[in-house]
Order: sequence, then C-alpha cells, then structure tokens
Amino acid sequence: MSAPIKDRRPSIQLVPTNIITGFLGAGKTSAILNLLKHKPGGERWAVLVNEFGEIGVDGSLVQGHAEADGEVYIREVPGGCMCCTAALPMQMALSQLLSKARPHRLLIEPTGLGHPLEVLQTLAAPHNRDYLLVQKTLTLVDARSLSDPRYREHETFRQQLAIADVIVGNKEDLYGPADRENLQVFSRELCRSGTELIFTHYGQLDMAVLESSTAALVEPASGHHHAQDKTSLLAEDLPMPECGFVTAVNQGEGFESIGWRFSPQKLFARERLCAFLTGLRVERMKAVFITPEGVFGYNMTRDALTETELDDCVESRIEIISDHIESGWIDGLLACLAEQAPSYSV
Repeated sequence: MSAPIKDRRPSIQLVPTNIITGFLGAGKTSAILNLLKHKPGGERWAVLVNEFGEIGVDGSLVQGHAEADGEVYIREVPGGCMCCTAALPMQMALSQLLSKARPHRLLIEPTGLGHPLEVLQTLAAPHNRDYLLVQKTLTLVDARSLSDPRYREHETFRQQLAIADVIVGNKEDLYGPADRENLQVFSRELCRSGTELIFTHYGQLDMAVLESSTAALVEPASGHHHAQDKTSLLAEDLPMPECGFVTAVNQGEGFESIGWRFSPQKLFARERLCAFLTGLRVERMKAVFITPEGVFGYNMTRDALTETELDDCVESRIEIISDHIESGWIDGLLACLAEQAPSYSV
C-alpha cells in the first residue's frame, strides 16, 4: 500500500491583514491596485472584495491588473454588506481564500456602504486568531464629500472614520482651499486620539502604512442583521439565460444598485459604450466590458469616467449605484452591442 501524498503547500501562518475602507468613490480599489504594484517580489497576496450589488465587478478589475506571476489571489463577496448574520458569507470566502493562496498579506475591501466595525469583529473572532494578524485599518476619504450631508451625516461614513488607524485624505490634487482643514477638524471630532492623518492622490500609499497592529477597540458583535435572504442564489451564481444577460438589484443605506452580467459572446462597441457611460448621472459606476479591441475596465466617480485596458475577464459586467434606478439603462447598454462578433475571445 502506497504512503499518502503529503500536502507540500506552505502552512497558513499568522497572515498580516489590513482593512481598506471608505465611502463611495473614495478610491479604495485604486489604492489596492497601487499597493499590489509594490508587492515584494515572491510574496503571495490575497484580496477579499465586498460589493454592495450582486454583480461582482471589483474582483475582475483587480484581477485584470494583477501580475502575470499568479501571486495575487482575488475573492469577491457580492450582494451587500459581508458582515451579515453570523458573518457566514465573509467567513466562508475568507477560509477558501486563505486555503488557496496561503498569502503573505491579506487586504480586505468592504463595500463603501458596508459596516467595517463588524468586519473587524469577524477578523478578531477566536476562530481567526490563529491565522490572522490584524494590522492597521485604513479609511480613504475624499475631503470634498464633507460638504455633502449625505456623506457627512451618514452612519456608515462616520463609522469608517471612527475605527480608522489611518485616515487617508485621497484625491488631494482636486481639493479646494478649505477641504484639507475641514477633514482635519472632522477627523478630530470622530477619530480616536492618535489616529494618523495623511494626504495623497490616485490612492498612492507607502507600503509602510500597512504595518503594526490596529488600535481599534473591538467589542463583541451586536447581532447586526440584514433583511436580504441569503438562502437564494445571487445573480453572481445564476446560469446565463437565453437572452444573454442577468439583471440584479439591491438597495440599502439610502442608495439603490442595479447591475448586469452579459454572456461573453456579447461584444460591445467601444465608442458607443463610452458615449453611454459618459451620459450616466449616478453616484458610482464600475464595469468591465469585452469589446472587439479587447477588454476594458470603466470607473465612474463624480470627477470623471476612466477607461483602462485589462488583460482578461470572464464576461462583461456593470454595476451602477444611484439614489434612483432608470429603466432605460438596459436599453442603452443593449444598443452598445457590436453588430458582429469578431475573432477575439476570452
């Protein structure tokens, strides 16, 4: 009888772990992409991404930028705040990601409308203490948002600042004369004594900002619940119907989202697509699209629409967050389909 095959993969040690949070459009994904660019050679990094909508897009955007050496592992938890009842969606995704990646560092990006305190509580739970070394929590803030009561008075926005070890005033290059000082005053009102405040643009962070343990006080979970039924399949998991696209909607925290997954056989005309996306008047939009020219990622904030060429994606996806949903958006997207499918394939 032959001896059993030993698992030669490295064991999971205490993995340095950072939460990178912030409200809608603060630049969380850009910050993570910049950190991945400066990942030490030979290290495996893992990224756990949570999205408000059921159509996961961030994972495709991050993976499309990831290095070709296969040392970056991505896992998504779509469908709203991942800290919902018993933190089961997050815990399952976390366990699977750690088992697959055996990472040297873990970055966690909660949705901008999620509850980072509950995420921190899950990470500090007894069953995670043998595997995770929770380090600094970074909260990205666009200081211009402090002039908008929807941000300044939003419970989640305030919680994101209250638990931060480091406040990152991002997009500083776009600030007005008073924005920097307003963030300094606001952070002193909400944050713990000793919370660091730094300023940057394009999410460019020094690797050293990740180091050392969090100082946030983590109390026992308070039984935070969501009304969403997690027993049904998310749009992320549904089979593709004959029409060639899946629609999903979500709402909460004062916002609504709608998203679509499209069959990879559906290719989009890039010029028409850019014209449609530029015309959107929404709080947030992220997308990846397969076009005759290749795969492109799109990111819309209140400042601009950006387009980035990506290495690959499985299918075209888009997620829109707004204070209301317009029924004509799907017609506009379908009008952007290319007339003929070229030889390009994913």
